[in-house]
Amino acid sequence: MMTFHCKPKLVETAEGFSGLSDLVTDTKKSGARRKHEKSPKEAEDESRLPALEAAFTDILRGLGEDTDREGLLRTPLRAAKAIKFLTKGYHETIEDILNNAIFDEDHDEMVIVKNIDMFSLCEHHLVPFFGMVHIGYIPNKKVVGLSKLARIVEIFSRRLQVQERLTKQIAQGISEALEPKGVAVVIEATHMCMVMRGVQKMNSRTVTSTMLGIYLEDPKTREEFLSLSQRP
Repeated sequence: MMTFHCKPKLVETAEGFSGLSDLVTDTKKSGARRKHEKSPKEAEDESRLPALEAAFTDILRGLGEDTDREGLLRTPLRAAKAIKFLTKGYHETIEDILNNAIFDEDHDEMVIVKNIDMFSLCEHHLVPFFGMVHIGYIPNKKVVGLSKLARIVEIFSRRLQVQERLTKQIAQGISEALEPKGVAVVIEATHMCMVMRGVQKMNSRTVTSTMLGIYLEDPKTREEFLSLSQRP
C-alpha cells in the first residue's frame, strides 16, 4: 500500500520539476531577447556605421593602401566601431548615468577622488591624449556615489576634446548636478600630438584646472585640495 501511495507523489514531483524547468527556460529566453533588443539610441548609432566604414575605406585608399588585401578587409568596419566607442559620450548625459545616485547627507567636508584614468581624442588631430583626473567637491547636504564621478569624466572625455574644455565641462557638470559649495578639477595628461608628431617631446605633460565656488574664493580650501590631490 505504501508503494501505491508513493507513486503519485513521485509523479507529481517530477511534473513540478518539469514545470519549474520550463519556467526557468522561458525566463532565460526572455532575458536573452531583452539583451539583444536595441534601444532607439543604439539603433541610431548602428545606422551610422556604413557611412563611417565608407569614410575609413576612402582614407585608406587616400593613403595609397590596397583595401582588398587580407589585413585590411575588415579594417574600415573595425575602425568605424572603434571611433563610435571612443566618441560615445556625445550620446550620454549626466542625468542618464547618475540614475538617482544622489543622496541626502549632512556632510560638509571635502570629498576627493583622484587618479581617475582618462582617455580622449584631440579634436585638432584626432589622436589620443590620456592621463589622470583629480576631483574634489564640498557637499551642500548632498553627496553622489563615488563611481559616478568617474562616469562623468567618461561622458565628457569620450568626445573630440581639448583638455581645457574637458576640465571645465567636468567641473560644471558636477556643479550643476550636486549644487555643492565648490568643485575642483585638475587634469594631468600626455598628448600624442606632441609625442608622435610635431615637436615630439616624449616627457611633456599638460596640467589644467578649474575651480568653482569656495575653491575659487578661498585660497586655503584650494591649497588643501591641491595638496591632497598631489599626494602619492
